[in-house]
Amino acid sequence: MPVTAKLSRRFYEKLGDDVTNELVTWLNAVDAEFRNQLREANDRNWDRFRAELDTLSSRLTGEFRSGLSELRAELRVEIHQESTRLLRWMFAFWVMTVLTIAGLKLL
Repeated sequence: MPVTAKLSRRFYEKLGDDVTNELVTWLNAVDAEFRNQLREANDRNWDRFRAELDTLSSRLTGEFRSGLSELRAELRVEIHQESTRLLRWMFAFWVMTVLTIAGLKLL
């Protein structure tokens, strides 16, 4: 919202209406120019921030996906190792069970 500069009546009495109105016009023009420059600087900074945010988001997404794929690979290896160990124990259990039953039948 633009702010219009107004000067006291004393300015008008000392400098005259024409000079004071010209001063007010100049101050308003300077204010408007500074506001435009500030708006443009804010827009540039916002665009730069969005670009950095998008870059960071893309990089983090890539890191997350690569980390997730590594985790999946590690999990598959662990599951395979655990299932192999479990299968060995099951095989040993059933072999001992069959040998025990066969030994009892021989007695």
